[in-house]
Amino acid sequence: MISRRHLIRSVGGLSALGISTAAYGVGVEPELRPRVTRYHPMPPQWPADIALKIAVIADIHACDPWMSLERIEAIVDQANALKPDIVVLLGDYVAGHHHVTRMIPAGEWARVLSGLKAPLGVHAVMGNHDYWDDYVVQLAGHGATVAHRALEAVGIPVYENDVARLTKDGRTFWLAGLGDQLAYFPGPRYGRAKFLGADDLNATLAKITDDAPIILLAHEPYVATRVPARVALQLSGHTHGGQVRLFGWSPALPRQNGVPLIYGHLRLNCDVIISGGLGCSIMPVRVGVPPEIVEVTLGRSPAIV
Repeated sequence: MISRRHLIRSVGGLSALGISTAAYGVGVEPELRPRVTRYHPMPPQWPADIALKIAVIADIHACDPWMSLERIEAIVDQANALKPDIVVLLGDYVAGHHHVTRMIPAGEWARVLSGLKAPLGVHAVMGNHDYWDDYVVQLAGHGATVAHRALEAVGIPVYENDVARLTKDGRTFWLAGLGDQLAYFPGPRYGRAKFLGADDLNATLAKITDDAPIILLAHEPYVATRVPARVALQLSGHTHGGQVRLFGWSPALPRQNGVPLIYGHLRLNCDVIISGGLGCSIMPVRVGVPPEIVEVTLGRSPAIV
């Protein structure tokens, strides 16, 4: 995960590139219109005759002035224009820093996200900030977060170690969503020496009852090293690509067990795609990793011969 110390060190390192670069990272790139980053992975577990287009929205971090309701509305319109078969929301809807003029209440941003449209629906998981911002859930050590309840109130299902069996053109596949892997704070107040996750990969996959292919939604990408080859594709966010990414290097994010689970497409037991996301955490800074909506195409598509 991105730590405050590593991110500040990364931003401080921008001084070597000049004050103008740092100003760009704070005042320009975080507020750019999202680019659409497209992937067409070909996992062997996914049948070529199941054509599926997925719009991936990650790490909104709703707040004024950086991610206003108007900006979220524009993101919704941009995602809908892709005409996806399915939309997935990968968590961290709440603001991830305090350099804001207003924290946007969950009911307001959820209402805007309810404008997302796709034939196979809109599906969501929670992120760490959705848990960290909910002090009632933190103290209880369990329960649905405010963000979780807000999404379900507008008709968007939230997956906490759960699955759904979906059908596209007569062919079935599974959508599985994990609880957050860094949900609960460490510290003496909570009786824990490290973050405690709300995720249960084994129990989630045990709910799958046939051999149809699986897409796994996991806010943090770090579970990828444990995901079995039974899964075709893992979609994750959380990292923001490090928020500062220079020539393919993200100084704020170390490798995880030797694996660069930071940004983009990589192949482990399954294909893994990590979105750079839309908003910011710790500080409202982005350099070299502009906001993005990810479009993933699986199987054959009319545009691919």
